[in-house]
Amino acid sequence: MYERTFGLAIAGLAMITSAVAAQTDVSAVPGRLGGSLAAIVAQPVGEFDDYVNVGFGIGGNFRVGLDPAGITSLRFDIGYVNYGRETQEVCLSTTVGCRITVDLTTTNNIAFGYGGLQFSAPSGPVRPYVNGGIGYSYFFTESSVEGTSNQEPFASTNNFDDGTFSWAAGGGLMIPISAGRTPVSIDLGVRYNHNSEVDYLTKGAIEDLPDGSIRINPVRSAAHLVTYMIGVSLGFGPGR
Repeated sequence: MYERTFGLAIAGLAMITSAVAAQTDVSAVPGRLGGSLAAIVAQPVGEFDDYVNVGFGIGGNFRVGLDPAGITSLRFDIGYVNYGRETQEVCLSTTVGCRITVDLTTTNNIAFGYGGLQFSAPSGPVRPYVNGGIGYSYFFTESSVEGTSNQEPFASTNNFDDGTFSWAAGGGLMIPISAGRTPVSIDLGVRYNHNSEVDYLTKGAIEDLPDGSIRINPVRSAAHLVTYMIGVSLGFGPGR
């Protein structure tokens, strides 16, 4: 399903930008520095898929060109994915009772960072690229409370966290939509994210006990993801 959606997105955006490419100097090589900001859809794969559903998040990368042709770059990625969220209405406290209720929201999240290399086609109306990197993934679960009549949390707690070594490899397409000193491109990418075994929480993993304490039931497994990204990329610095 997600592979088909990603393919349709690439095809549709390539058609949309074909008219723009006719007015854009697609032979221009981008600046030595570049970066992208993208929305992320994260599909769990393997054992991880047995425990969690599709996640959503945001990510960015920064690239530093290593050669005059603009083919090889250092690439640094950071990102955040939420793979679970549950909200319930509870009493504020045993002292106040249920005269005041609050929304208790628990989120399951992953923050990650990678560093590695990217190899890109430096010119053309559609510029494919491949990349890979190594890094770290941080899994954490937070609970926060906010009034039922407002949207600002007034208290939060980190319930559980763990981290693991990870690596990622993928590719995508850069589709230029404007040239100049700060060229702009649509950035479409897909990546396999390999996360070694890690402890993490899933929906319902925090159990409220009658005495007011909680019991936490983590899952331990590999936590591999395939991430689909669509975003905007900017180039900086003089052209190469």
